[in-house]
Amino acid sequence: MSGIGHSASGSERFSSRERRVLAVCLAAGFTSLLDQSVLNIAVPALQDALSADAAQLQWIVAGYSLAFGVALVPGGRLGDVHGRKPFFLAGMALFVAGGLLSSCAQDAWLVVAARLLQGLGAGLVNAQVIGTIQDVFTGAARAKALGMYAVTAGIATALGPPVGGALIAAAGAEPGWRLAVLLNVPFGVATLVAGARFLPRPRPQNASAGLDLPGVTLFAGLTVLIMLPFIRSSGYLAYGSGAAVLALALVLQQRARARSGRRPLVHPALTRSAPYALGTGVAMAQFGASLAYGMVLAVFLQSEVGLAPMTAALVMLPQAVGMGVTSTFAWRVVRRFGEHRVITSGLTLSALSLLAGGLATLYVGVGALPWVLALCQLCAGAATGFTVAPTQAQVLRHAPGEAAGVAGGLLQMSQRMAAAVCISAVSGLYLHASVPGLRGMREAFWHASLACTAIVAAGLLISVVNRSRGGAPVPPQVPLAPPKGKELAQ
Repeated sequence: MSGIGHSASGSERFSSRERRVLAVCLAAGFTSLLDQSVLNIAVPALQDALSADAAQLQWIVAGYSLAFGVALVPGGRLGDVHGRKPFFLAGMALFVAGGLLSSCAQDAWLVVAARLLQGLGAGLVNAQVIGTIQDVFTGAARAKALGMYAVTAGIATALGPPVGGALIAAAGAEPGWRLAVLLNVPFGVATLVAGARFLPRPRPQNASAGLDLPGVTLFAGLTVLIMLPFIRSSGYLAYGSGAAVLALALVLQQRARARSGRRPLVHPALTRSAPYALGTGVAMAQFGASLAYGMVLAVFLQSEVGLAPMTAALVMLPQAVGMGVTSTFAWRVVRRFGEHRVITSGLTLSALSLLAGGLATLYVGVGALPWVLALCQLCAGAATGFTVAPTQAQVLRHAPGEAAGVAGGLLQMSQRMAAAVCISAVSGLYLHASVPGLRGMREAFWHASLACTAIVAAGLLISVVNRSRGGAPVPPQVPLAPPKGKELAQ
């Protein structure tokens, strides 16, 4: 990847061409994340307007994540084999079409279909985003680019609830939820135009390797069977048995394909890399615990403390602010102290913040509780900002250039699965541990906080093991070996 600008030499400075590419990647991340956070606020109004039942509502909320997870690895493989730009544009077009369809829907099942379409598009797009960052940036510049991606995630997460709430409050429930789901269409169209203009031309890495359609089919089926029981909160044994069968079939099929000399869906380097697997485990623990805690906190603040949705959103807003702020300079801290130390410190702060929030619900009065929880959220967000981008950079460092899309897709899909499992488990613990009355709900929230703290602690332990297995951390300012055949071109 010689000749693409300053970042190729390991500097954190971007060339003008690289800034344009990064801007497209950040716009894609912002658009898909804003869509999800806005919808969460619009769901009650949507439910009333379309008379959606519980099953339809569940699919509207969870179908997006399910389709997103299914599309990630096949989408990454398509980008690795045939070039990323066409699939980025196709995915963004699907995302925009799904948004338009949702906003015009007169039936709840049509919204479900539209959300599945949007999820597929978003998964296809995000697989190309991670692969493109891998292709274009190296060393410290890659860490900085991933940090900016995390900042974008924090901003989108922070803006979604208040913007969605404001639209519904201003326009009313019926037009308000339609405007909320339509909000991302102009962002998607702008990203589509910018991607067509500024993303690198597709340069297939190894088109002769083929897509591995049997592997794609098995992997997609495995993803559905793993995530579906946690989305539906039922059928764990049946789905788990089916997932075990498909997992075994996938392993055997991938080994057979590799022995025949053809490239399997999951690159052999990824299956042999302990740092990649352990780093993915860290990312899963952090992501799953963060989303599970946020969901339970939102329910607790509104149902038990009695806060209005907008007020509850303001209590949770510092988490996104803290993440956005620390993500902007996390790459500098990593360069000074090393990835392992920063990730370990971030996970430690995250666990302490979650624990403090749980303790606060036990001992702080109702009047002061929202303020204390907001402070804990700020600390948790700061910890997340120090953890997310360094973990991504550490994990993806072990992926070969020709498998960057699959590596990024596997990472994101693993995080989605972790979120589904953790949300189901922690919310179930919260609901089953609660008894009528605020004191009972405080104790239930304390138990949920302990569970999230334990999940983060498990991630911390994995991080320590990863460091002991990997030896001295690789300094991020040292440029990584660029993938051959990948050049940035207009």
